[in-house]
Amino acid sequence: MTYDYEKDGAAIYAQSFATIRSEAELERFSPEEEQVAVRMIHAAGLVGLERDIRFSPDFVTVSRAALEAGAPIFCDARMVSEGVTRKRLPAENDVICTLHDPSVHELAASMENTRSAAALELWRPRLQGSLVAIGNAPTALFHLLNMLQDPECPRPAAIIGCPVGFVGAMESKAALWQDQPVPCLIVEGRLGGSAITVAAINAIASRAE
Repeated sequence: MTYDYEKDGAAIYAQSFATIRSEAELERFSPEEEQVAVRMIHAAGLVGLERDIRFSPDFVTVSRAALEAGAPIFCDARMVSEGVTRKRLPAENDVICTLHDPSVHELAASMENTRSAAALELWRPRLQGSLVAIGNAPTALFHLLNMLQDPECPRPAAIIGCPVGFVGAMESKAALWQDQPVPCLIVEGRLGGSAITVAAINAIASRAE
């Protein structure tokens, strides 16, 4: 049996986003937020995700301005950093993941924390004004929030906090949303992950020109 299916990439692309816009509840988002939310829904393949997406005021504007100014993007996992479309970045922004730095294993042991959390300590020299994207590790998001309680810690411009999972993911995102040390974007609950986080970054970057 021969299967008949859509073979035109442009048609697939257009139909996918038309389906999202016809089925998802997007009314509460600003035009800038809607663009990001639609990309996140597309990455997840899940209409209904929009109900759990939360943007703090000016998040998209602040994030885009940071990228235009050349801010680096710090990512908690290689699955996030490798998904960023470099050609969309407005200032050849550095995309940085320190999880596999040789010093992280020993640092994590000394901190009695995960490698994902310890890797954030290597961000301090360039954290000021950056865009932070956490899509996997709740411990990384919790540690970032603890870091930012120190008034001497450099502060990022904005945080995408979308870790996924069953232990700490919901709680870490709720803590970010409650504290809001800087403008932020979260997906409430257990959902999240690399694809959703990367989609948010790429959507922000695609209009930061």
